[in-house]
Amino acid sequence: MKAAKTTLIAAAVAATAGLSLPAHAGTTLDAVLKKGFVQCGVSDGLPGFSYTDEKGQYKGIDVDVCRGVAAAVFGDASKVRFSPLTAKERFTAVQSGEVDVLSRNTTWTSSRDAGMGLSFTGVTYYDGQGFLVSTKIGVKSAKELDGASVCIQSGTTTELNLTDYFRANGMKYTPITYDKSDETVKALEAGRCDVLTSDQSQLYAQRIKLGNPADFIVLPEVISKEPLGPVVRQGDDEWFNIVRWTLFAMVNAEELGLTSGNVEEQAKTSANPDVRRLLGAEGEYGKDLKLQKDWALQIVKQVGNYGEMFERNVGMGSELKIARGQNALWNVGGLQYAPPVR
Repeated sequence: MKAAKTTLIAAAVAATAGLSLPAHAGTTLDAVLKKGFVQCGVSDGLPGFSYTDEKGQYKGIDVDVCRGVAAAVFGDASKVRFSPLTAKERFTAVQSGEVDVLSRNTTWTSSRDAGMGLSFTGVTYYDGQGFLVSTKIGVKSAKELDGASVCIQSGTTTELNLTDYFRANGMKYTPITYDKSDETVKALEAGRCDVLTSDQSQLYAQRIKLGNPADFIVLPEVISKEPLGPVVRQGDDEWFNIVRWTLFAMVNAEELGLTSGNVEEQAKTSANPDVRRLLGAEGEYGKDLKLQKDWALQIVKQVGNYGEMFERNVGMGSELKIARGQNALWNVGGLQYAPPVR
């Protein structure tokens, strides 16, 4: 009883002193505001998600998420800097504080969410693991890959998924691992492996880098669930909420018909309560996030809604030409769904 009382007294003293138990609580936003930019961890080069164009400008869905966070925090989507990270480097960079947010085609799993001091803030892209093969080997299905040599990027969920799939189907394979995704696709093209396995989105992105993309096909099987999304350090709910609601704002904007082209006019003229609350014309919802009342307006104006972001980076208006599929909004048969602002 005496020990219990001591614990309760200590907790009460801490609360009275305004102390917060989480190690990082409230510190990330202050640090970001002080330095004047968001440090964002991205991939080391994946078309459609995070890569640099011929002018050295970062582009992609993962890049746009970080620009959205900067727009929400600063009212300026350009106030972001990027750190290219390999799969092995990415989690350490978040844990150590090297980056403020990781937006790097990273799969949300229980061990990562609960065992590594990390928090996933949402799903940017619903994906699944697949297989890319040369048409020369004459394979039409993953069930025909018994005895194949398989190129894999180390430090990813694909390794365990691959093992599970081959074991479940009574097949054998020889793994050939590389640290970088570009190394895996070069190895496939050079014939050092029969098949490359990764998230299907990554396979489509890597295929366009090949000398003759038409000589390679993505097999129809999808062998896993790969919900990809932004990651922050655990213990700072304030920053977690900002990153999470940045994505939610983009999804809600698409559902409400708000685009980068009409959002300013809609903020002035719309009578729709959902629009008015999202864009700061009604209520003080930005205050809950410690942001300006027009935080969501700035995201949509400068970066676009979710559909705009998807279309220009990976959709039919891009080189990848990936259909929306599961990444369509919930009200048209997809999985993208965001809580309301109210």
